[in-house]
Amino acid sequence: MKFVDEARIEVTGGRGGDGCMSFRREKFIPKGGPDGGDGGRGGDVWVIADRNLNTLLDYRYTRHHQAGNGEHGTGSDCFGSGGRDIELRVPVGTLIVDESTGAVLADLVADGQRAILAAGGRGGLGNLHFKSSTNRAPRRRTLGGAGESRHLRLELKILADVGLLGAPNAGKSTLLAAVSNARPKIADYPFTTLYPHLGMVRLEHGKGFVLADVPGLIEGAAEGAGLGHQFLRHLARTRLLLHVIDAAPYDESVDPVGQARAIVAELKRYDVRLHRKPRWLVLNKIDALPLEQREQRIAQLTQRLRRRLRTTAPVFAISAATGEGCRELMWAVYEFLARQRERDSEPASAGDVRFEAIAADAR
Repeated sequence: MKFVDEARIEVTGGRGGDGCMSFRREKFIPKGGPDGGDGGRGGDVWVIADRNLNTLLDYRYTRHHQAGNGEHGTGSDCFGSGGRDIELRVPVGTLIVDESTGAVLADLVADGQRAILAAGGRGGLGNLHFKSSTNRAPRRRTLGGAGESRHLRLELKILADVGLLGAPNAGKSTLLAAVSNARPKIADYPFTTLYPHLGMVRLEHGKGFVLADVPGLIEGAAEGAGLGHQFLRHLARTRLLLHVIDAAPYDESVDPVGQARAIVAELKRYDVRLHRKPRWLVLNKIDALPLEQREQRIAQLTQRLRRRLRTTAPVFAISAATGEGCRELMWAVYEFLARQRERDSEPASAGDVRFEAIAADAR
């Protein structure tokens, strides 16, 4: 199935039915009075998150979605039936934005979560509603209202705890396959990953997390080089980023530190909030380093990375191909996530709130 993470659609609520102007006409019942019923309400357009879906492919080709119109009212006090609602099912993690205003209408992060996208129009009133002691034969009715119409942009941001970030051919897909149940395409040329992959990392019974791999970044991605920034949105919901760096590039002219610095710069240009997320450095392919020089090369590379990137983040040396160091890395990630969840579950004290407000003002 083709992976589609963005789509543009138009949704329209159903039109309300018109009210009816009618008078009771029966034998032996003179002056029967008004009996025109109301029109039915137009149907609504709803969206619902479905965990069984993982792409917006259906909405790439079906652009317009309209709910059913309400029926018109009729005589004999008969009201029109309401229009049929429609439900648009989307993957969990879909963000829905009104293109005309830029407002976020819904952010669906849980299975079964629902939101209304376009409300149906109100039904018109029949002349039965305008009957009074001074107006016993009203010749008045109202028409049904039009439903809401919106042009929407659907953006899928996959739900993952940890995201893999790095240059093409750094070994992200190999690492994902080594530690999870995912089976992404792996080859010895750049850009083998063309769309995001998710994998479930299982450490012990009941302990694990979701790991996401996105296509690699290169310098100039902001201008569209490589695959550009189009898949970085999938890292927005993660709690931790693992920056995978090729410690033994095949081309000796490639500097891993310079390459890592360029990728961090592209990340910052795309979204400052994403750049501020916790980011660990993972030196991959250490199995390609000479055994007698391995520790020294890793120490030198770590020192240069921390100095050039101005970071004190943890650095892990692994080999995704052989599995060396991968389990230790995954356990460290799990413990970090556990601490994050524990901190998020603690109620904030007044001092914490005050400190956060001061920090926000300082920024």
